[in-house]
Order: sequence, then structure tokens, then C-alpha cells
Amino acid sequence: MEFATREVPKTMSRIYRYPTRRAVGSDVHQAVSFVGRTADDRYPMMPVRTAIIGVGHQGRWHAQKFAALDGSELQGVVDIDRTRSRDVAAEHGVESIDDIEQLVGVVDAAIVATPTPTHFEIVKRLLHNGIHVLVEKPITSTVEEARDLVELAEAKDLVFQVGHVERFNPAVVAMAGKIERPLYIESNRIAPFKPRGLDVCVVLDLMIHDIELIHSFVQSPIVDLDAVGQPVFSQNIDVANARLRFANGCVADVTSSRISLKTERSLRVFQRESYLSADMHNKTFTFYEKKHDGAVRGPDDVSVEMQSFVNGDALLEQSKSFLEAVAGGPPPIVSGRAAMQALETAARISEMVAGPPS
Repeated sequence: MEFATREVPKTMSRIYRYPTRRAVGSDVHQAVSFVGRTADDRYPMMPVRTAIIGVGHQGRWHAQKFAALDGSELQGVVDIDRTRSRDVAAEHGVESIDDIEQLVGVVDAAIVATPTPTHFEIVKRLLHNGIHVLVEKPITSTVEEARDLVELAEAKDLVFQVGHVERFNPAVVAMAGKIERPLYIESNRIAPFKPRGLDVCVVLDLMIHDIELIHSFVQSPIVDLDAVGQPVFSQNIDVANARLRFANGCVADVTSSRISLKTERSLRVFQRESYLSADMHNKTFTFYEKKHDGAVRGPDDVSVEMQSFVNGDALLEQSKSFLEAVAGGPPPIVSGRAAMQALETAARISEMVAGPPS
């Protein structure tokens, strides 16, 4: 097998030329992990120069990950709250940067963790300046904005990844490995009320995680959708339920609430002769399967496989995935297009639960 050699884009001048594991004349892309390689590895890589834009609750976590990873060289952080920016920068020994224009020529990639309504303008400026982007979910406020960013990233051959972090939850990864042809899916994502994130309704705040996962599992277009929801503690919808019907016959019931007294993030998938259950909050996965071709008459006819992933760190794995994509490894697991599809469905649900204008 020959290996093609790909030239590093000008925006990544700090990163070596690297061979990609793509066979010449073949569409097969074999994943190769570039992050965390040692100097003795065959394909060395300079760290990707990174910056965090928005260092509130989620941005602080991003700063910790990208400051610690060997594949990242955190250059600085940006936030409209200058005191917060200086504090986080001091924690990691990097610069507090006043404006994202100052990142041009200084970083290869940026992580955007600002409020959703600001995503479009910030990401557009970064992409226009040749900077790879990982943006928190939802990708943007509108599908039209998402489409513009996806097309811009593709035109400039830049990595554009969206932070649907549940794709990296080890319980979900285990479930994905057992998915064949889902017939029925049930998801519940409920959480106690918090003032953070109230700029969007619960569909875009919480439910969109499960919508993106379900699309990735079913791989079929939606042919019918019904949804209900109500505002309770905020001006936006705080609790919602949606039923999605897909062209291949699969049905999904999706429930989200941010006014619960407990936290639950569960996903159940039913398919011929097996049942899969993922507890995303506690990071456990259970797989139930018929032991034989005959009828099931009791528990002895069903095998049960349970896995627990106490030490799984989905945000860390997402960060590694982004760095690998920027360095020429496998493309993002959650691309801009995948996130746009999830947003399209979430927007339809949001419009339905909001009802006609009064």
C-alpha cells in the first residue's frame, strides 16, 4: 500500500508535513492517532497552536484540556469579561487577548465557547482568517447561519467541528459499536434548573444532544415529526417531548427537561433480537441479546453484557479528536454538516412547541 503525502496548509505552518493513512486511489481512510505521539514516533507533529474564545463555565473546562494536552500549545484566551480572561490566562500561564483579530497568525485553531447568538460572527471571522474551529453546540442560532459556516469551512479546506460531546461519552461509544438497524429509540435528558443557558430553549440547550446522536444511529431522513413543550421557570421552553418517524421505519421518542430535581441522561435502543441501554450520566452501557433463534421464555434465554466507564472523559476525547483532525488525521466525528442536520431537526421541534405567533 502506498501512502499519499499531503502538504500542510499555510495556516498550519507550525505543523510538519505528514503522511495520511489514505491509500492512493482508494476511498478507505484508516484512522491514525497523531495526538500525544513521542519524538520517537515515525510521524512527528508539532503542537497545534490553540486559543479559547469565551472562558465562562464551559470555556474554563476547554482551557484546562487544551493547556494539558501534548498535542496543543495554548497561546491565550479571549473573553469580553477582561477580569475573567486574565484570571483564566494566569491559571495556565498564557496571554489574555483582547480581540480575536489578534489571533491571526498566532494560532492554528480556536475553540469557541461563547453564547449561541454570538457563534456565527465569531466563527465566520475565524474561518475567513484560515483558523480551524471547534465551536460549542448548537452550531449557530439558525440553520441558514450554520449552512453559511459549513460552506465557508469547506471552501477554505478547514476543520470545522461542533461540540456535541456526548458522541465521545464512553457509554455512547460502546452503544454505537452494537447498533445495527434501530427500530425504536427512547431518550431522556433531564436536569435541575440553572440560570445558565437560558438564552435558548431546552430543545437547543439539551435535546439537541440526543437529536444528533439519534441521527447518527438511524442514518435515515425524518418523514414525520410531532412535538409538545412548555415554558415553566423561564421565558423559553423548559420541558419538551418529540416523536420522530424516519423513512426506514424507526421511531424515536425524545424528552428533555431543565426543571427536574434530578439529573438523568439515558438512551435506549431496540432492534431485532437485542436491546441496548446507555446511562450517559453514570457512564454505563448494558447490552441485552437473545441467546438463540428460538422463542424467549425467560431471563435464561437472554444474555446480558454490562460495562462501566468510571474514568471516561468525553471532553478530553473530543479535544483530542479535534487536534487530530487539524493535524491531518481522521475528519471530525461531529462535522459542521452533522451539527447542521441536528439543528434543522431541533429548529423544527422548537417551532412546533412554540406554537403559532400570538
